[in-house]
Amino acid sequence: MESPFKERISRLVYLMRSSGIAGAIVSPGTNLLYLTGLSPSATLERLFVLLISSNGEVKLLAPKLYENELKNVSIDVTIWSDSQNPYEVLISIISKCFGSDGKIAVDDNMQAYHMLKIYGFLRKYDLMPLSSFISKLRIIKDEYEISVMREAAKIADKTLERIISENLRGKKEKEVARLIQNEVIEQGADNFSFDAIVASGPNGANPHHMPTDRRISEGDILIIDFGAKYRGYCSDITRTFSIGKPPERAVEVYEIVKEAQESAFQAVREGVTASEIDAVARDVIARRGYGDRFTHRTGHGLGLDIHEEPYIAPSSEVELKNGMVFTIEPGIYLEGKFGVRIEDDVAITSGKGERLTMTARELIAL
Repeated sequence: MESPFKERISRLVYLMRSSGIAGAIVSPGTNLLYLTGLSPSATLERLFVLLISSNGEVKLLAPKLYENELKNVSIDVTIWSDSQNPYEVLISIISKCFGSDGKIAVDDNMQAYHMLKIYGFLRKYDLMPLSSFISKLRIIKDEYEISVMREAAKIADKTLERIISENLRGKKEKEVARLIQNEVIEQGADNFSFDAIVASGPNGANPHHMPTDRRISEGDILIIDFGAKYRGYCSDITRTFSIGKPPERAVEVYEIVKEAQESAFQAVREGVTASEIDAVARDVIARRGYGDRFTHRTGHGLGLDIHEEPYIAPSSEVELKNGMVFTIEPGIYLEGKFGVRIEDDVAITSGKGERLTMTARELIAL
């Protein structure tokens, strides 16, 4: 286990001690990836957990099929075989490392299947979600993380440039979604961050529309929302286009959303709260009479997860700091007609906002 993982675990242990937490149980997922760089697959029914105690002990319990992969990992690894009961092994390790009582933080991603096997034993502990404090570490990205996220954003930009060079008329939303996801990989991503949203015409009024067999037609307003995953980190971009000459009302709505997005971006700086950024975007849209048509928060944090802290929302009093990365994505949605959304990824560097996604924000007619 090399830096930055050793440093991340040390910071987690410090937080555990200051919060009076005896130990943490980490399951496969983004928390495990963040702390160790490990991303095991095919673990749905096989117990694979990282155990971290407040005295700094770090132990990994893994099934035998991972034995070869874990030979060079600088963690104390316990391998269990199919002839053993892995839950008995886990309980033994917890008892030795965490003590007989106190607080234990359990990964929010731990499957109920595994949790139920050990819950009778864990009931004597005060259980809490791991996310309640590991998010304090993950919310601030280091220089390496931001550099990787810049690359993920570049891949998204290149993908979008390639997609809109195609003639999309007559193509099904599902077809375009597949093209996007294939192109993301072609441009160097490990995967796509989430299933692409392609919403044409009236479907654009649904912010999280799932692509359908509807064919993109002349006169449509088209929303494309997708992201690239690169070295584990996500990007997320949305642009809105017109198929042919846009209707006057679509141009009006687009300019309002564009102004809201730009105003929110210009307000980003260290020390302001997430709710203040949300209010800037929301106020622009409300003043123009579309406040009730902006139906979601202004943005969300990005990192190993596509949605994480900080959330750019009316209720969020998180103070923005250097190293935070999040989206700014106001939108207006007119039921039965169309929707408009513009989304960029933003990092706070040197005390102010830095756009990571750079695709033009003008209304482009395809």
